Amino acid sequence: MKTIVVTAGLMTDGEKILLTQRGEGDDQELLWEFPGGQVEEGEEPRQALERELREELGIEAAAGDLFDATLYPYPGRPVLLLVYRCRIEGGSPRPLGCRDLRWVAPDELEKMPMPPADEPIRNRLL
Repeated sequence: MKTIVVTAGLMTDGEKILLTQRGEGDDQELLWEFPGGQVEEGEEPRQALERELREELGIEAAAGDLFDATLYPYPGRPVLLLVYRCRIEGGSPRPLGCRDLRWVAPDELEKMPMPPADEPIRNRLL
């Protein structure tokens, strides 16, 4: 069983953190997550994240240091989630490849329904 490598960006604006909402009909539909996506064959994870943020949010971002990594054993497909600190360098986030987006404060973050792979990241932030 091949592990799927996924990247996500941790972007902040003051104390608020950017989350995106998965679309209806998607796997884990309507859950909130740190924005990003799957690393394609031959792609470096930071480059994949920057590409995903362009496609999903219409922004230019710089992926920086690795914040955390989690391995979650979803049935039939383990997922390695690599979360990088990111800085927005151009544009304003808008929901192009996701249902919605939201800047949330830590007390809101605690209440957002998230996929299991994102839970350890949220817990570390809290």
